[in-house]
Amino acid sequence: MDTRTLRLFAEYNAITNQKMNRHLKGLSDEQWNRKFNGYFSSIRSLCDHLYICDYNWLKRFSKLRTFKYINDSLFKQDLRYGTQVISELGDYLGKRKELDEQISRFIDEIDAGDIGKELKYVDSHGDEHNQVFGAVVLHFFNHQTHHRGMISIYLEEMNIENDFSNIMDMI
Repeated sequence: MDTRTLRLFAEYNAITNQKMNRHLKGLSDEQWNRKFNGYFSSIRSLCDHLYICDYNWLKRFSKLRTFKYINDSLFKQDLRYGTQVISELGDYLGKRKELDEQISRFIDEIDAGDIGKELKYVDSHGDEHNQVFGAVVLHFFNHQTHHRGMISIYLEEMNIENDFSNIMDMI
């Protein structure tokens, strides 16, 4: 793994979220909050989960060393897992764009020496971890891909055609 690979994932993440959000933008409040049988029962709850997780991972990544992105006023908040941060679709669309910009800033700050370092952090359950930084960053992007797939399925359940997650369009 190298910094080019991480930049590709950051670019893919931002572009794919933009494509997905074009589909979400047209949802009614009923569709945004519609209940499904998944662990996250609505598109709103999935988007809320993704936002909180991405936000908290960005805060954890700053434990590796001093990164400039973490000084943004956005990171002054304390967002807890299990709380609702996003309720309205328009609010999500704005916050997601801002967070994706921070993800790109973060990735641009990573250098080759960072990738193999150990990241020490405490997870949302209070458990301590010591893991390879580059591998954790890959997990971060994979987590987003997983949940965007769930959103795609929920859109299909509502007969909303979508195809927004093909990385082959970028390589």
